Amino acid sequence: MQQAYTLILVDADTRRRATVSHTLSGHGVHVEPFETVAELAASWPRSGTVLIHDSEGDVARLIEQMARHGEWYPIIAFADQPEAQRIVRAVQDGAVDYMVWPFDPDSLLRALEWHDGAAEGLGNARMREAVARGRIEKLTDREREVLDCVASGLSNRKIGEKLEISPRTVEIHRANMLTKLGANHTSEAIRIAIEAELVR
Repeated sequence: MQQAYTLILVDADTRRRATVSHTLSGHGVHVEPFETVAELAASWPRSGTVLIHDSEGDVARLIEQMARHGEWYPIIAFADQPEAQRIVRAVQDGAVDYMVWPFDPDSLLRALEWHDGAAEGLGNARMREAVARGRIEKLTDREREVLDCVASGLSNRKIGEKLEISPRTVEIHRANMLTKLGANHTSEAIRIAIEAELVR
């Protein structure tokens, strides 16, 4: 392999971290090991691909922390004999690949090479989605309803009729919604809703 890669390894198992680090060091891969997502979030590397042991909710937690940090790292999840549902959930949460432990170094190197070249566009899209979802989560249920109606092209009057509130109350919810989303105008709010995959 001609290019040096940085692998950000997140795994609570000390022995497995040592095995992965030792094995890959002979293949030109620089491994930065972390025990938890919280430890990684306290000291982000400049770049790299994350290899994370798929413990319950860790991929989703990692995506959430990356959204806060404002930078995307491709994520490869792995586990011992994972069930299909577990793999699907990790990919839905934001992993770009999934491997079964134990894996041979060549398989991981091939995955690193592919993600280094091909995952950037996907990563940017995933990052925008994660950031957008983080913003949407700040909204109250009523503000989300208003956003859904705005994205459907309804006027304040129509929104008021649909939600059985006054147009003035709609205006207040709409203003609060824009503020929480960090949007200057309605079109930005709709873009955020689209990126969060609330609108298709």
